[in-house]
Amino acid sequence: MTRNKKFLHLAALTAAATLYLTVTSHVAAETGNRNCGPRALVVDRLAQGYGETRQSMGLGTNNQMIEVFASSETGTWTITVTSPAGVTCLVASGQAFEELAEALPAPGNDA
Repeated sequence: MTRNKKFLHLAALTAAATLYLTVTSHVAAETGNRNCGPRALVVDRLAQGYGETRQSMGLGTNNQMIEVFASSETGTWTITVTSPAGVTCLVASGQAFEELAEALPAPGNDA
């Protein structure tokens, strides 16, 4: 897959994740979803139970904080969304986390 295709794929996944996170956080807030809790408690459980630490973060819609936690030792990862009220919900998790530091291709070059 060329870099441009990878970038477009990543952009599409990011857009889908943002939409999912927005809907999930609203549903969780309204329904009392069990995958949600006070941020400090969720972060502590990710650290103690899985050895995960925050790897990246960003601001989503409605001032929601999106974070990626991962463990370089076990390869586990978790994506969370935190509302301005401090409620954190787990929205995705998995295995085989890899940290990447890829440079963007030069304009007009999809290699």
